[in-house]
Amino acid sequence: MITEAFRLAARSIIRNKLRSFLTILGIVIGVAAVIAMVTVGQGSSKQVSASVEALGSDVLILRPGRREFGPPGAGGRARPFTLRDAEALATLREVARIAPIATSTQTVVLGNANSSTQITGSTPDWVEVSNWSLASGRNFTIAEDRAGLAVCLLGQTVRQRLFGEADPVDQTVRIKSIACQVVGVLAAKGAGSFGQDQDDVVVMPIRLLQRRLAGDSDVSTMQISVTPGVAVSEATSAIESLMRERRRLTIEQDNDFSLTDMKEVATMLNSVNSVLSGLLSSVAAVSLLVGGIGIMNIMLVSVTERTREIGIRLAVGASARQVLTQFLVESVVLSLLGGVIGILVGLTMAGVASRFMAIPFVADPTVILGAFGFSALIGVFFGYFPARRAARLDPIEALRHQ
Repeated sequence: MITEAFRLAARSIIRNKLRSFLTILGIVIGVAAVIAMVTVGQGSSKQVSASVEALGSDVLILRPGRREFGPPGAGGRARPFTLRDAEALATLREVARIAPIATSTQTVVLGNANSSTQITGSTPDWVEVSNWSLASGRNFTIAEDRAGLAVCLLGQTVRQRLFGEADPVDQTVRIKSIACQVVGVLAAKGAGSFGQDQDDVVVMPIRLLQRRLAGDSDVSTMQISVTPGVAVSEATSAIESLMRERRRLTIEQDNDFSLTDMKEVATMLNSVNSVLSGLLSSVAAVSLLVGGIGIMNIMLVSVTERTREIGIRLAVGASARQVLTQFLVESVVLSLLGGVIGILVGLTMAGVASRFMAIPFVADPTVILGAFGFSALIGVFFGYFPARRAARLDPIEALRHQ
């Protein structure tokens, strides 16, 4: 009986192709929107987590100003740090390693090729504190940093633009007036939490950048690796106390610097992302309700159009249950067809968005199966009333219908 019901449902849908497509359009839009929103939301959450993990465990970010979090350079103005601040922090037992950072945007030139990129000045500890590895070559040394020698590390994006597939180690590039020897190439990291290309970078000794590019002794950021076994809260308290002392802040004055635990930032961003994804998905789910109403409407029209057919079936011995099953199956098939198309469209939209936004594509099987099952429930719920109406038709009255 079920097989016959599916066969009749398929024949009815094929016979009215345009009407069937317009009927399931609401389901397609609703399912596609929900799938796309959830998939993109999960991808962005994974991107945030990966970016935090890339910094390593128990890493604190110290910046001037009261900015709590955000992309580099988004905070307010405040008195910058100096290398002496970094040296003082390095004496704390709670601090394992510290990487003071200064930046400058410059054009890196090799022959006829050039690349406008961010130049990061730091110490040799930057590679380890940032949890970065070298694809080839070596890191610059403490002696090279202190002497301000013209050596640098290239990110993969810069290497590709300037050298293609060639090995840049021991080659020389020009940065402004500096002829800089490439001593190493950083391993690829990809996009960061805010969509920036982390591989579009050149790293050099911080004293070289300060003297030859920036023309000052400012340190804009410090990445601090907490000593293993020391609680992050303990390290935070020690760092804040020392920095308040060095910046001569009184008890009444607030901190003019921010110390951020990247794990807390990741948790906050993921929570916000989950709320926004849930809200947008809820709005998109309204289309499912509209689609369900459309299915109920078209099934009522179908019952009216096929009244004589129903009367004939009932007259020749079909039971009310069989008629109810036929129309209920037709409603479910329409809804499931819309669900399948919606899932395919939603995954395609999410794939395009993930590629455009440079975030991972994370297709959750649970969400996909849930959308498919919800489509079936919509078909059952909104198809039951028209099916019951068809099953309750009086055969005599149905046969008289014109």
